[in-house]
Amino acid sequence: MNWKENILAVLYPARCPVCGRIPEGAGRKICVKCDEQLKPLRGSRCFKCSKPLHSEQREYCGDCSSARHAFKQGIAVYPYDKVLKKSIYQIKYYNKREYIPFFAESAVKETAAVIKRWSPDFMVPIPLHKKKQRIRGFNQAELLARGIGEKLGIQVRNDLLVRIINTVPQKELTLKERQNNLKKAFKIVGNDVKLKKVLLVDDIYTTGSTIDAAAQALLDAGAKEVCFITLCIGSGGT
Repeated sequence: MNWKENILAVLYPARCPVCGRIPEGAGRKICVKCDEQLKPLRGSRCFKCSKPLHSEQREYCGDCSSARHAFKQGIAVYPYDKVLKKSIYQIKYYNKREYIPFFAESAVKETAAVIKRWSPDFMVPIPLHKKKQRIRGFNQAELLARGIGEKLGIQVRNDLLVRIINTVPQKELTLKERQNNLKKAFKIVGNDVKLKKVLLVDDIYTTGSTIDAAAQALLDAGAKEVCFITLCIGSGGT
């Protein structure tokens, strides 16, 4: 940490991404008790999307057993439980982007070995539509990607993929409606994806419709393969 970062840390100390208070202890980004509430995904997971499985005998979740995905494989850090829901809501709608460095560090700690095995050429955050980003002021997926990319030495490209349709919120739709909602939602604006391995980055994975749509756009443009990392993932289809 350089002197500028030291000054900023004193003037604007990190706040706990769970309770919002300043954690006790030098250099901490989360309270000790709050840290105990965050349970990274461990144990049996879907080989395709990383959703937790209730049985060690299964390789795929119900969703991935019945659907064809454009992405090759994915990894998530946390289950999408009430703790993560609250924290992500605070980030997106109350401008608590200061929580993201903690989550980027957690993502690296939990997934670095997998990402290195995939050996992506670069990371691409799932883009927001320009109107939504203008209102919010930032893209949480891009900030998460930059935090992860900096620690793993992977380039982040936010100039290749754009969202050209301002889709309605996915949480309000059925699976079929989500898929239709995202058709042609993404567009490639660069020509640097041919024969490349791409790692998509997003905050939440539920049905996979958003990741699939973005991955398909990259594959159509000539990408060799597309994997993804998300901060958290739903538990349906297990």
